Amino acid sequence: MRKAEVPDRIASESELIERYLIPLARNAPGALGLADDCAVLAPPPASDLVLTTDAVAAGVHFFPDDAPEDIAWKALAVNVSDLAAKGATPIAYQMALSFPEAPAHRWLERFVGGLAEAQAAFGITLSGGDTDRRPGPLTIAITAIGGVPSGRMVRRGRASPGDALFVTGTLGDGALGLALRLDPSLAATWRLTPGEQEHLLSRYARPQPRLSLGPTLRELASAAMDLSDGLAKDLGRMMDASGCRATIDAAHLPLSAAARKALATDPALMTTVVTGGDDYEILAAAPAAQADAFEARAAACGSPVTRIGVCEGGTGVAIADEEGRPIALARGGWDHF
Repeated sequence: MRKAEVPDRIASESELIERYLIPLARNAPGALGLADDCAVLAPPPASDLVLTTDAVAAGVHFFPDDAPEDIAWKALAVNVSDLAAKGATPIAYQMALSFPEAPAHRWLERFVGGLAEAQAAFGITLSGGDTDRRPGPLTIAITAIGGVPSGRMVRRGRASPGDALFVTGTLGDGALGLALRLDPSLAATWRLTPGEQEHLLSRYARPQPRLSLGPTLRELASAAMDLSDGLAKDLGRMMDASGCRATIDAAHLPLSAAARKALATDPALMTTVVTGGDDYEILAAAPAAQADAFEARAAACGSPVTRIGVCEGGTGVAIADEEGRPIALARGGWDHF
């Protein structure tokens, strides 16, 4: 007898949940095997829960033909990056999947594989959510839940004049990776090696939350936030919330080798570095007396930081080029509206 062929697309919501999602929740006791209407979550002892929600949609945050593994990774990573910036340890997440049509089995297998990889990397587990089918692009909405010692979540609005400003990793790679994804011929224009091309594309497709920095943020930072909409805009948000002014030296911004090559061929790309989104690095402020210790501790924990400027009295953000001249920005950063 011939073995019955598996239909190309799922036949029901129950099949999607039982075959693909329940395995992702096996390590979360409070998920109850995704067999109930809600999950049960107990905070770790003497801890607060930290919650964040971000959605990603095809055509806005990723390309419809992107690898399903990368779509899954990014959907979870952008949420975990917010937890990392608050000094929180990931615990669980809820996910709502909205499909324009019934998904194919092979696509789901790869998508769930990407989620499993991200879960293992970030130490987080699916605990529930929803699935539906509706007009419009594929959308993945995730609420991530983390834990932080009671009263120790790092706020964005606690920077003070005199604080040093730091960022993790390198800036601009995500935005340059998006530009390269849209126009592959830029690789030749920017004189990138295949490895440098892959670096930029990977930084756009697979953000790396800086979770190891959590204890250092909680102990030494006065303020911190995730960089998702561009340094200029997110730094402006921190300064507005803190009642400070930031002065940034563009010459001190950390750049990858690939980004430096691109800037060498087109210096105007500095605007992209400063205003482009998709960095998913951490912006932090630390008191001047703690700045050296913050820098050393960050390096020791595997999330090195670069000092890029200082908080001052006043309002707004000033970014100067290598000659000390203000950089005029045509836009402040990514905005959905």
